[in-house]
Amino acid sequence: MQYGLTIRSEGALDLISLGALVHRLDPGIIPFRKATECQIHVSGGEFNVAANLADCFRLKTGIVTAMVDYPIGELIAERVKAMGVRPFYKTFAHDGVQGPNMAAVYSDRGWGVRAPVVFYNRCNEAAARLKPGDFDWSSIFAGGVRWFHSGGIFAALSETTAELIIEGMRAAKAAGAVVSFDLNFREKLWRISGGKDRAVAVLRRIVRNVDVLIGNEEDLQKGLDIPGPEVAATSKLDPSAFFDMIERVLEQQPQVKVVATTLREVCSTNRHIWGAVAWINGQRHVSPTCQLDVLDRVGGGDGFAAGFVYGLLSGESPEIALKLGWAHGALLTTFPGDTTMATLEQVRAFASGGSPRIQR
Repeated sequence: MQYGLTIRSEGALDLISLGALVHRLDPGIIPFRKATECQIHVSGGEFNVAANLADCFRLKTGIVTAMVDYPIGELIAERVKAMGVRPFYKTFAHDGVQGPNMAAVYSDRGWGVRAPVVFYNRCNEAAARLKPGDFDWSSIFAGGVRWFHSGGIFAALSETTAELIIEGMRAAKAAGAVVSFDLNFREKLWRISGGKDRAVAVLRRIVRNVDVLIGNEEDLQKGLDIPGPEVAATSKLDPSAFFDMIERVLEQQPQVKVVATTLREVCSTNRHIWGAVAWINGQRHVSPTCQLDVLDRVGGGDGFAAGFVYGLLSGESPEIALKLGWAHGALLTTFPGDTTMATLEQVRAFASGGSPRIQR
């Protein structure tokens, strides 16, 4: 047992994620009201972790999710395949008019003093229809799975998605997998699906099954209703607010062995100061901080989660695991899109104190 976790030494898959796949339309620095063209990024808070672990960290990963048999679904499935993630799809037929659909996320990048703007079209989303009983977990876990991951974005989509997460987590536990969950609290999504009270009730039930929890103090306050300082009144780089809340988290969720999050001070849209912290089986760990020149901030938190999970799966020390998450999340903000374009060598070099000097 390491970090207070029992991690299988091997399995057919290192990690399985359960969540929704989406396509993000990105007009770059141009606001949508003036946009004439967009890039399309395939994403999903839960998928991003699996994709990052497969593409950068060379692990064997899978995604359990919904797929629709129309061209947008084909576009998304092609990207899942390209990232090296094994899909476990429940496929829905598209009626040619109303759906069901693969969700769309709209997000410009902002610039300088102008913040990015994010909004959604998740109307009649196929992933929101997923429910317990839709997947054969015994088959999915048959070859052995070391780690199971899901998140709060998928939990917010419908009444049934949260129940599916719990079903998947219980199957994962029975199969000997570590269970992680990223709270990823999105107020707009919860407002549509029942508001704060439902969010707290649902997320508390889910987290009772969790070994490793990802979430900052705002996630903990709003998602689990953990008392804490006013988020706006605390320094974003001060880890004390996060650590002060851990004891309250453990009172509510005593089975949790690891809690981690990123720290981000936003100086401008393109200039952030970046750090990370983790509480691992009673010990506190704090990463270095660095200044980021941000190209696209979307996915940085998922980049951190992937690097951190990789470190834990690889048996690295807690300090190195945290640095790998911190380094990969930082690098991910230098690429367009929501998933990684970094190499493992780049991540390890930056985590070890490497510089951005040109490599010849």
